[in-house]
Amino acid sequence: MTAPLADQLDIVIPTIRNLDFLEEWRPFFQPYHLIIVQDGDPTKKIHVPEGYDYELYNRNDIERILGDKAWAISFKDSACRCFGFMVSKKKYIYTIDDDCFVAKDPSGKPINVLEQHIKNLLTPSTPFFFNTLYDPYREGADFVRGYPFSLREGVPTATSHGLWLNIPDYDAPTQMVKPKERNQRYVDAVMTVPKGTLYPMCGMNLAFDRELIGAAMYFGLMGEGQPIGRYDDMWAGWCTKVICDHLGVGCKTGLPYVWHSKASNPFTNLRKEYKGIFWQEEIIPFFQNLTLSKASTNVEDCYLELADKVRKGLGHIDPYFSKLADGMVAWIEGWRLLNPPVASA
Repeated sequence: MTAPLADQLDIVIPTIRNLDFLEEWRPFFQPYHLIIVQDGDPTKKIHVPEGYDYELYNRNDIERILGDKAWAISFKDSACRCFGFMVSKKKYIYTIDDDCFVAKDPSGKPINVLEQHIKNLLTPSTPFFFNTLYDPYREGADFVRGYPFSLREGVPTATSHGLWLNIPDYDAPTQMVKPKERNQRYVDAVMTVPKGTLYPMCGMNLAFDRELIGAAMYFGLMGEGQPIGRYDDMWAGWCTKVICDHLGVGCKTGLPYVWHSKASNPFTNLRKEYKGIFWQEEIIPFFQNLTLSKASTNVEDCYLELADKVRKGLGHIDPYFSKLADGMVAWIEGWRLLNPPVASA
């Protein structure tokens, strides 16, 4: 199997269990470096299959490395994965959940997710004008008649959002009314999410350019001690999308697919989600109407400005949002601690 950009990409995996699922991924993942973020009990020994190059961080490591900023990394929630984004030194990140396995395309061929994500990231996005043949840079496609030539160069791609076969990524109410529904539709398409349009980003099969958008890929405050869960990746998706729109870079969604093997408990999910289900009816309009200032010209400045807007614009909903804004600031402080700017010559 080919291993594109093996020296430029880290795979980040949040987990509370042995990583036996990596055996199935070995042909695709073994050439890459893994960053494993162990959630839950830090004294528990996590088994990683032999032959993998990896580093593993638990809660004790997070507190040792980040000190008084460690509180901003969620505990007992997969949102802890963003610590791996922070400590990585590679240009690209791919993150996957440990209940996702290798999917097959309609011909029965195993899907090399990294190969497709890297294609998505290395080719431009087209957020300013929708192409009805979807990604014009894919083999066998192009810009259709009527597409402005001035926009055909596209813009850099910051995020590649992959999808899932089998268990769909539904919220708890939908899970309850469709408990046996499975996604069997393989749609052979990649498209750019248009500028000004939000989307529900899922973190279980996600790649991004760490240099372009990494400092905004914070999965918020979830899990133990927080009033909300299962909104970690969506929060990161809303934040990164408005920043990508502001900075003129793109987000793609579609291929590649993974096989999502396990449905989480809908009643447990409802306890985590129920406040978010109500809150998002105000959160989404907040992001839809949000504009960032011209003074914010890089991701870190954009994110700090966004944190201030979250505090002022969402704080009335619940005190949680003021705490979340503090977490966003602490996240940037931690990011700068571990990723200091390179001094110019």
